[in-house]
Amino acid sequence: VIHRLPVPNLKDELHCFGWSAGNTCFEDCTRRRRKLILPSLISTRIYVVDVGTQCHAPRLCKIIEPVDVFWKCNKGHLTRTHALPNGDILIANMGDAAGRGNGGFIVLDGETFDLKGNWEHECGAPPTGHDFWFQPRHNVLVSSAGLVPRRAGYGFNPDDLHTGVFGRRLNVWNLSCRTLIQCFDLGEDSVPFSVRFLHNPDAAEGYVSCAMSGVIYRFFKNEARCWAVEEAIRIPPKKVRGWILPEMPAFSANIVISRDDRFLYVSNWLHGDIRQYDISCTSKPRLVGQV
Repeated sequence: VIHRLPVPNLKDELHCFGWSAGNTCFEDCTRRRRKLILPSLISTRIYVVDVGTQCHAPRLCKIIEPVDVFWKCNKGHLTRTHALPNGDILIANMGDAAGRGNGGFIVLDGETFDLKGNWEHECGAPPTGHDFWFQPRHNVLVSSAGLVPRRAGYGFNPDDLHTGVFGRRLNVWNLSCRTLIQCFDLGEDSVPFSVRFLHNPDAAEGYVSCAMSGVIYRFFKNEARCWAVEEAIRIPPKKVRGWILPEMPAFSANIVISRDDRFLYVSNWLHGDIRQYDISCTSKPRLVGQV
């Protein structure tokens, strides 16, 4: 440990941080990864951390308070962060200020980190939200469903899979128009979580992991130039005793694609293993490693 950076508030639940500049900004040589954006899942507070001035001693340089997000965007429970091609910061959310389901995104200015407002057009907000990824050359953003924060906060109840607490949709957006153009229902027991496009900027395909069903779907642009999904991987549940269900799903909480687009790594949170799949043939991943 070379440095510790405490934050001044409790019960934030810092979630998935992101850089202030992403791969899509690299054509602008003036942009550097000097700031980390830390959204909070519970409090909705946003921290901006300076890692460029002293990389071995990061410091807080800005805090956006929850009330500002609530009043300006009516969003809450922030999850994933990515830098947009224009340099602004896009943050996904699960619900609204009251914890009801209300997916979508908020935008921070990429230079000042001021809160600019909502990203999507109001009529296109999905019921819930969690993760997202985009491919600028195909003018597309794909987002996953997540869950309804207020209801899920009471703990996991299997009956909630049938009552709309957990999301089941994969959403496809027009990146430049910020409108929802396609939705895929992946099933009431799916809970789509982690979304990843291939790193190849020309590739029109990627994967989404479904936490409860143990299925990883491939999404892709078909011959009709529309988006489609197909099952690529299915991780079977394990029979257990003394758990809330007779079978324990893999709960694939996160997936990562290697930089050369050769391998897909899957974190099976509940089963306690990490899997490596060869995706040389993207439609037929092949298990080649497991820890």
